[in-house]
Amino acid sequence: MPFRAYRVATFTRCSQHRFSISLTFSSLPQYQPHLSPQSQILHNFLPWLEKKASSTISSSLSIANSSYGNSLFTSNSIQTGDCILQVPYSVQITADNLPPEITTLIGEDVGNIAKLATVLLIHKNFGQDSEWHPYISCLPPQGKMHNTIFWNESELEMIHGSSVYQETVYHKSQIEKDFLAIRPVLKSFCQSFGDFTCKDFMHACTLVGSRAWGGTKGLSLIPFADFLNHDGISEAIVMSDDDKQCSEVTADRDYVPGEQVLIRYGKFSNATLMLDFGFTIPHNIYDQVQIQLDIPKHDPLHGMKLDLLQQYFVPQANDAKSLKCSVNSFTIKEVKSARGKGKGVPQSLRALARILSCTTPQDLDHLVTEAGQTDGRLARRPLQDMNKEIQAHQMLSSLFIRLIEERNTTLMSLDSRDSSSLCERLPVRKQMAQDLLHGELRILKSASAWLENYCFSLT
Repeated sequence: MPFRAYRVATFTRCSQHRFSISLTFSSLPQYQPHLSPQSQILHNFLPWLEKKASSTISSSLSIANSSYGNSLFTSNSIQTGDCILQVPYSVQITADNLPPEITTLIGEDVGNIAKLATVLLIHKNFGQDSEWHPYISCLPPQGKMHNTIFWNESELEMIHGSSVYQETVYHKSQIEKDFLAIRPVLKSFCQSFGDFTCKDFMHACTLVGSRAWGGTKGLSLIPFADFLNHDGISEAIVMSDDDKQCSEVTADRDYVPGEQVLIRYGKFSNATLMLDFGFTIPHNIYDQVQIQLDIPKHDPLHGMKLDLLQQYFVPQANDAKSLKCSVNSFTIKEVKSARGKGKGVPQSLRALARILSCTTPQDLDHLVTEAGQTDGRLARRPLQDMNKEIQAHQMLSSLFIRLIEERNTTLMSLDSRDSSSLCERLPVRKQMAQDLLHGELRILKSASAWLENYCFSLT
């Protein structure tokens, strides 16, 4: 299972974290006279980690448990530019922590997320004898995670119209494939892994995929730092410093005592957040929609058009979590102005629409000739026949209108759904589905408005 790309010397979060929440200073665990067992575990975590690292991790942050899970809060004032935590590489968990006898038995097809998940499973199996037991004890159980791979069929039906549905199906199949490769290795390594299930492995993979960062040293779980929650507009990120041999976070703004510290995992859409991290953000500015436009099977020029697509259309860069790399799959972003340039509607999608509007072999030959005389890209310029240019874009407009209607129908169904008789986790996942669909609806409406205005301008 791959993980998301990262900038040099910068960690990009691959994490199960939630919306921001603010607690008062007096509510932090260390100021409570009586601590629950779980609060005691959190209270002792940082001292344990600093002892293990033989260095100070943070003098300004504390762990607190909120309704959204474990989070980091300020224990004193923080100024913009302050280094708020430093976690040495020596106390980070990587695939290198796998016992050599297991590493040699795992095939090359198994990715780093699966390998790192195996490390977690091994140490979880060791229980209190594991050197990482205090860390593993703080990780969320499966029941507290809302990544879409944990949704049942009824819950997945809420997002059936979105590409996230198929991404989830693909994601689960990849985990199952890795499980089948790793299970016999673990069973031969330790007989106590006899009860090791795919569900256990899926949980471990999701912990890694949602909490780990990819950096100069590969994929790493960074204890304490992975309690930081996500804010899409934050400028704070996890950085790797090979000279200092540590990962660190610098505050991007001032904080008062008791405030939650936030960082940005990446510029992720709700589709990515709910699949990889298990949460969504209302009005996510990075939302986008993945759509597919196919050549109709009944098109008399189907074969010729398909050949042109394979010859001229370069597949988009393969996103780390994408279902597949396809010449007829497109990412739509919000078009800020119906009278603007419509940058959210890909030129490659408009080019495909022009190809689909061709009705004769001569039309296609003309596009090929034009491409050879210009920049070599097929159908990137408006068709000379304005009627066909309008027809091509009306085809896209009709597609967007259909997708808009589908999402409106689903949202109406969700609004009327009675969840009182269903499990208590459904309201959370229902809200996630609504956030996803509202964001996709906004994107599709903006693209549809631009296409309508473009066609009007040609008349």
